[in-house]
Amino acid sequence: MSIDRRSGCPINLSLEVFGDRWSLIILRDMIFGGKRHFRELLNGSIEGIASNILADRLKRLMELGMLTKADDPSHKQKAIYSLTEMAITLVPILAHLGAWGRIWLPVSEELSIRAELLEKGGPPMWEKFMDELRHEHLGMPSGTPPDATVRATLQAGYEAVVARKATGAGCDPGA
Repeated sequence: MSIDRRSGCPINLSLEVFGDRWSLIILRDMIFGGKRHFRELLNGSIEGIASNILADRLKRLMELGMLTKADDPSHKQKAIYSLTEMAITLVPILAHLGAWGRIWLPVSEELSIRAELLEKGGPPMWEKFMDELRHEHLGMPSGTPPDATVRATLQAGYEAVVARKATGAGCDPGA
């Protein structure tokens, strides 16, 4: 793939990869949501990506070496997308980006709890999560039991906030 690069600056080059509206959202949904099929990515994102945009971004992420695509052995008409090492190593960057967003932007509690947990877990949690992603996407060995994964911890945090908000626990009665 030939990309017209404006300069050799690492920040510029990174923005040329992630500077569009959707690439990091797709990677986020694959990393944190475990989504690996086109339909899961299309229907599972609250931001609502159009199918033609999703197809274009998946193709671009594959050309850039961030994703691979293979036939899904469980369904002949489906493809399964996998993160490459290049994409997996974005976990610390996404953790920092989420931490920054929590400080400076009007985030919702339920959608920011994962970022908070990642921030508190720090590099040891990020490393464990990347090892789990390497197992899931690259087939590397992992010693983490399926119910003790970082993704399960983050999901449990999300579900706890949603449940608490649904029951009204912790709400200010005077509001």
